[in-house]
Parts: sequence; C-alpha cells; structure tokens
Amino acid sequence: MGAVDLAGKVAVVTGGGRGFGKAFGHALAERGAQVVQLDLDEEAAKAAAAEIGTGAHAVHADVADEDAVERAMADVAERHGGIDILINNAGIHSAEANEFIGKLGTARARRMFDVNIWGVIHCTLSARPFMAGRAGASIVNISSMAAYGAQKAYGVSKLAVRGLTVSFANELAGEGIRVNAIAPGLIFTDTIRAELPQPVVDHVMAMQILQREGEERDIVEAMLWLVSPSASFVTGETIRVSGGATLQI
Repeated sequence: MGAVDLAGKVAVVTGGGRGFGKAFGHALAERGAQVVQLDLDEEAAKAAAAEIGTGAHAVHADVADEDAVERAMADVAERHGGIDILINNAGIHSAEANEFIGKLGTARARRMFDVNIWGVIHCTLSARPFMAGRAGASIVNISSMAAYGAQKAYGVSKLAVRGLTVSFANELAGEGIRVNAIAPGLIFTDTIRAELPQPVVDHVMAMQILQREGEERDIVEAMLWLVSPSASFVTGETIRVSGGATLQI
C-alpha cells in the first residue's frame, strides 16, 4: 500500500482520548484528515487533540448516550461539512470486564454492553446521514481476539461488534458507506503491560504463530488500509491482527 492521502477527509474517532484512539487520531491527521477526538473523558480528549495539533479538536460525549451522540455528530458535520471516516473505538476493556456475566454482575455487564455494543450502534446511525454519498466513506469498528470463542462478557460484546459490522455493511452499502472491523490480539500498550499478569501474557503468546509482541502500529496500519481506496472493495469483514492466535478454517 502506498502512502494514504486523506487530505480533505473528516474523521471521528471515539474513545479518542488515549490508547488506540489517540494513535488513530495521530495517524489520520498526519495523512491530512480533519480529526475529531470524541471521548467521555473531556480532558483526555482535549489533551489528545492538543497533542495531535493542527486539524484536530475534541468533543465530549458518552457513546452510550444516544442523544449526546446525535448532538455530537451533528455538530461535527456542521463544523466540517460532513463526515467521511468513523472509527468506533470506544469500549470498556479492562481485565476485570473479562469475566462470566454472573461474576461480573448484571449492572456492570449492562454498562459494558451499553458502551461496547450500543455505542457502535448510536455512533453509526448518528453519523450515517452525514456520511451517505461521500466518496470513500468508511466505518471501522474495533472488535477483539476475544470475540473468537467468546465465553465471557467482554468477548460476547466484541462478538456482537463483529455481527454489527456485517449487518451495517449490508444496510449502508447502498449509501456508499463501507463498514469493516479490526480484531486486535494482544497488543502491548502501556496499559496492557501494567494490567495483565505474566501468566496471561505467556498463555496468549503461546497461541500466536508469530512470536513477537503486537504493537500499536500494527492496529493503526490495519485501520489506515481499511479507510483507504486500496480497500474500496472490502466491506463486512473483520480483520484479525493477532499474530495468528485466532486462526480458523
């Protein structure tokens, strides 16, 4: 893939205050896009936008709040004239969320599903009218390796993201909007290093075919390809970026 040129594109990144979201914002802005870092943590979103620099600004919204998301997307479209790229990255993904629903408890499970599942729905439907008919319009959802063989609450939520990706790809194709997803494996961000006990890391690494640590750039590069013209015939797919840990036939 050659250099991705996103000059003139408007991109909304949910969960944009930190982690993958901030990295996505940097990568999109570096390629010319006007970037909106949307996050429940307003200060983190503002800090990320300031770090990204020219062409980035922050929006405060809880993706689980349908009305707030609708207002946010309308404000972005009014400010920039539309939306070309939506990265549905916001999610609850702490180690404690990766439990059976009974152990997690219905209240915490419901909150996670509200963010991880309904957040994707709210953001997609709210951005839809401002993306329809725009050349190269693309949505990328962030699923997870945990969606394969999903047994616990977090994996179930990310399995739903895979399903939503297929459903929205069908629903939005007529409006020229492609919808795909990325399922990251174990990516060694600072948060993951601090959070995961070594036996869990060893277990996942043993599942991988490629024996190196997954890096943030691996996910960023997959995102850039999916929003680029190089992927113009790709929709409804979930790309696994996991070092081969979730291979299936």
